[in-house]
Amino acid sequence: MNTIKSLCVFCGSSAGKNPQMAEIAGRLGALMAGHGISLVYGGGNVGLMGRVAEGVLNNGGHVTGVIPEHLLKMEVGHTGLSELVVVDSMHSRKARMFELADAFAVLPGGLGTLDETFEILTWKQLGLHGKPVVLVDAFGFWTPLVAMIDAMIEAGFVAPRHRDLYVLAERIEDVIPLALAAQTPSAVSRADLF
Repeated sequence: MNTIKSLCVFCGSSAGKNPQMAEIAGRLGALMAGHGISLVYGGGNVGLMGRVAEGVLNNGGHVTGVIPEHLLKMEVGHTGLSELVVVDSMHSRKARMFELADAFAVLPGGLGTLDETFEILTWKQLGLHGKPVVLVDAFGFWTPLVAMIDAMIEAGFVAPRHRDLYVLAERIEDVIPLALAAQTPSAVSRADLF
């Protein structure tokens, strides 16, 4: 079983159209604080990003935001965090969040969330880390993504074993237990990449 002191949450800087998405983001933050797990995230005070941060902070938890200089004003950088790290680029942001996190949870989001998610999954596929990745399939949001990965497997571009790069949580209450129970992959060989 994994030890998780910090969880990086990838999610939208928008709240989306379904108000229940914002509720689950805040609920995840509260659950994290209750388990003594710090939040690492993109540093914004808007959308689902802001809600998960507030969920942690309002329940006495620790939050580290990582935001590039050019997004500090655009995403309304959260000024009430335990720590706000300002970096020079999106690449630096992802690298710093990776360094600070023991595991990853992916809430609904847009293109930036997809970018972060696929980079962390690719790094795991390449054996650069063995950290748990949990896709929060609230209201079936990630079902089309899972279907796309299945189509890539069927077409021979992704190995079937790479379905194990992530786990799906249908309920927000399952995120932490799934991350704790996730298996650490063994060493990667060239044959494992395809």
